[in-house]
Amino acid sequence: MTTHTDPTKRHQAVLLFDVQNGNVNGDPDMENLPRTDPETEHGWVSDVCLKRKVRNYVQATTDEGIFIEHGGAPLNHKNRDALLEAGAEPKKATSEERANARQIMCQRYWDIRMFGAMLATEVSIPTLTGPVQLEAMSASVDRVLPVDVSITRGVVTKEEDLAKERTMGRKTLLPYALFVSHWFFDPFRAKDTGVKEDDLALLWEALEWRMWEIDRSAARGLVSTRGLYVFSHDNPRGNAPAHKLFDLIRVERDQAVDAPRSFGDYTVRVADDGLPQGVTLTALVEARQGVAA
Repeated sequence: MTTHTDPTKRHQAVLLFDVQNGNVNGDPDMENLPRTDPETEHGWVSDVCLKRKVRNYVQATTDEGIFIEHGGAPLNHKNRDALLEAGAEPKKATSEERANARQIMCQRYWDIRMFGAMLATEVSIPTLTGPVQLEAMSASVDRVLPVDVSITRGVVTKEEDLAKERTMGRKTLLPYALFVSHWFFDPFRAKDTGVKEDDLALLWEALEWRMWEIDRSAARGLVSTRGLYVFSHDNPRGNAPAHKLFDLIRVERDQAVDAPRSFGDYTVRVADDGLPQGVTLTALVEARQGVAA
């Protein structure tokens, strides 16, 4: 068992990813504009978006079950199936039967074991918080300026529009943005949900680069993982606070660059000589220290 895939250890990770000429996470309440911090104008990508990418990768490439899936069975049906398997009558299940159904759900669905789930629906099973958590919003290193461009379509939808030569539309994209995302793994919650080494290895595998490869589209642009650094603690309670570890990885824009347009406009510095005692750093995707890559 490698250190960074050991579910009995506490882990924190820094994920660096960028987007070129795309909209990685549009806001449906803002006509799908790229999400931004209204005060700083830095770009945002939601935790829900990133977890969706991981779920899609796991579902597409493995036999693992996914609870929160696109177009899948209603959640009430999945809860009901677990309660029936636990020998319960769904509407009259006892506390013990609901707890047994909760364990069945953890065994059946990879994303419940890892991310947890809100299971208190009409067919209720005790809700659980998963061992893998991340920030509500991953922020870009620099301010972003979304660009709104016009597009045309040479066909029409309605017969009465046949005389028209074309119809117009719009899309909004980011020319470039580099994002930093922070991830957390709690071994005590992992024990509760039954996380195995393979589950944790699958998470890192998705984040390394593979989850982007099965999610390509013109609208999202070119999204790539540029760095993935995992801090692992000897003590399951932790050997150092997360923020001190995250501060060891610094991303700096080159002073000569006013408007970043590639990852080469940045330098990533990893102060691995400042690791606290009992903490191991594993660079799964690494930009060479002190060098823009």
